Amino acid sequence: MKQKEPSEMTAEELLIELQKIKSTNVINALLVGVMIGVAIYSTVRNGFGILTAFPLFFIPMFAKKWSYKKALEKESKERDCSRD
Repeated sequence: MKQKEPSEMTAEELLIELQKIKSTNVINALLVGVMIGVAIYSTVRNGFGILTAFPLFFIPMFAKKWSYKKALEKESKERDCSRD
């Protein structure tokens, strides 16, 4: 399913999407940390190999999610969406 652009969303959709993203922030940060840790451990233990590079391929996916969250927050501020 393709994500809607923040400018195409209603105020309610923006708030719902921000709520979903907030609930997954800790999990995403933990996953990125584990992946970086695996890459470093693998490099130290076995030298450069597939286990070093494989986790690093997923970091751009998390960066895209982070930029999407920033775009949602910006659009929400511009519209002055708030929870009452």
